[in-house]
Amino acid sequence: MNGGGEASVKRRRRHQTVPANGVKANGAMAKNNYWEASFMKWTVADAVHVATHHWMPCLFALGLLFFMAVEYTLRMVPPSSPPFDLGFLATRSLHRLLESSPHLNTLFAALNTVFVGMQTSYILWTWLMEGRPRATISALFMFTCRGILGYSTQLPLPQGFLGSGVDFPVGNVSFFLFFSGHVAGSVIASLDMRRMQRRELAWTFDVLNVLQAVRLLGTRGHYTIDLAVGVGAGILFDSLAGKYEDSKRKGPLATKHTLIA
Repeated sequence: MNGGGEASVKRRRRHQTVPANGVKANGAMAKNNYWEASFMKWTVADAVHVATHHWMPCLFALGLLFFMAVEYTLRMVPPSSPPFDLGFLATRSLHRLLESSPHLNTLFAALNTVFVGMQTSYILWTWLMEGRPRATISALFMFTCRGILGYSTQLPLPQGFLGSGVDFPVGNVSFFLFFSGHVAGSVIASLDMRRMQRRELAWTFDVLNVLQAVRLLGTRGHYTIDLAVGVGAGILFDSLAGKYEDSKRKGPLATKHTLIA
């Protein structure tokens, strides 16, 4: 038995190669890895292929360089000044119109509240009547996250805010600015409509969502960043709700319970 063990050790030693100079061996290995790097194999044809077939990432790369230059040379807004908002500048005319016409502002607010009711009704309908809970789960995820973020960083109410008692939430109550639940809820409903091939209804919601966003900027009810993040939040939480459903269908505790199919 001892003889077999010694033979095994000898075989392992024969297969091991000890370099005469460990430093040189490591240097040669690093040099080989350098020449085998992916970018060392790029050619002009590869660059042309990337520029023609992957133009969107190329535009993003240019955008990175552009906004790096803007960010590092921009004069920051001092604490004593109101935030700079490009959306507010673009909707100055609308703001003056609504400010001078309170009845028109109230009408737009009422129409916006109706649209919020449409979003809510559709999202609940998909679960309660059609048995598809994804949009409802997505809205629950979204509004919970919005509450956490909105409370964590409470932005100041924009100067020139034009409130209305019929605007949602009804009654001139306080609300979180970041991020827009109006916009995110509409995106969630629109994405569900597209999944169900209800494209005309989805496009209708998208157009109404754009009008809603313009109105919110015009009344100074949200900053531009609130609306932009609202779009992203709707897409994100719809995706997370889909992953949640998939995990429950594939999981070991999957059942035939109809509350969440």
